[in-house]
Amino acid sequence: MNSRSSLIDHSPKPDLIMTKLHDLYNEGQSIWLDFISRDILESSELDELISQGIRGVTSNPSIFDNAISGSDTYDPELTQLAAEGTDAFAIYDALSQADIVAAADRLLPLYKASNGGDGYVSLEVSPDLAYDTAGTVLEAHRLWQAIDRPNLMVKVPATAEGIPAITQLIASGINVNATLMFSLDDYDAVTGAYIDGLEQLVETGGDPSRVASVASFFVSRIDGVVDKQLDEQGNVRLQGKIAIANAKLAYQRFEEIFSGPRWDALAANGAQYQRPLWASTSTKDPSYLDVLYVDSLIGKHTVNTLPLPTIGAVLDHTIVASTVDQDYGQAQAEIDALPALGIDFKQVTDDLQTAGVKSFADAFHSLLGTISERAATLQPAS
Repeated sequence: MNSRSSLIDHSPKPDLIMTKLHDLYNEGQSIWLDFISRDILESSELDELISQGIRGVTSNPSIFDNAISGSDTYDPELTQLAAEGTDAFAIYDALSQADIVAAADRLLPLYKASNGGDGYVSLEVSPDLAYDTAGTVLEAHRLWQAIDRPNLMVKVPATAEGIPAITQLIASGINVNATLMFSLDDYDAVTGAYIDGLEQLVETGGDPSRVASVASFFVSRIDGVVDKQLDEQGNVRLQGKIAIANAKLAYQRFEEIFSGPRWDALAANGAQYQRPLWASTSTKDPSYLDVLYVDSLIGKHTVNTLPLPTIGAVLDHTIVASTVDQDYGQAQAEIDALPALGIDFKQVTDDLQTAGVKSFADAFHSLLGTISERAATLQPAS
């Protein structure tokens, strides 16, 4: 495996106070913050996190809903926009874009220093477009042009309709965070879309070295479903293991896909790996170690996106060692054991993706409702 991203300097810098986040980076894994708000952007908190080793930021409708409903920091801009008669979606669009631009500018030095390897900020297309290829492409182009930052990643769900959109966007030179993947079939489709897009970009004279993508593979939500089914079968041996096994097998596919003549031809033109990104890696079950989905999935050319509490736990007590490429045989055996227990794993992952799309759409409409209510409250009485 070889690519431009392998040229990033992972050696410790003497002027930094080294943390476990830096140690993880030296193992090849970048930690991105799964949170954004006006408060951390206007304070020194994001800068402090970057100095501690955070190398990117992701967002989604739930994050923006919590940020806007949980703070009055947005109120002056929201009040002004509402007074101008701006509707809820346009207010959200303005507020979210302002946050993304501010975060992207804060991370731009890291983006440049890493030669485009890190320093990205992700913004999701409207969840209402999850099953609309043409609409997703148009919205992604609109956001890319409006934000106008090279370290923006546009989040596109890995639905059947999202896959061709990913190809088209990569072929257009737009960075893509392919999200809501739960199965190896999802992963194969996303990596195929990325490579197809790069090849189209090269055919039209584009520069693949200027395009980046991550493949966001959701982890803990799988255990949240499978553990309950295992409990019904009286099987405790596999509880807390299936999500990790599934992610490890995706990483094995990464090693296979990003090697060989087809990939080598793209890498020779400067193409970057589409790095696996472990999403939903905070521990939901309190009986599990709070860094379970960090410690178990460390490896080269990976990203793990974490909320603030999990980042704190990682800084305190994560064990840094390469783990994701270990015990592929055991991981496969654990997945293969599920049918005999009456668990249809394909159905589980299909249902999780459908539920994920709905969850983000529900959060998005909740956010628009929050904005409408807030705008009405902040308007002066007539």
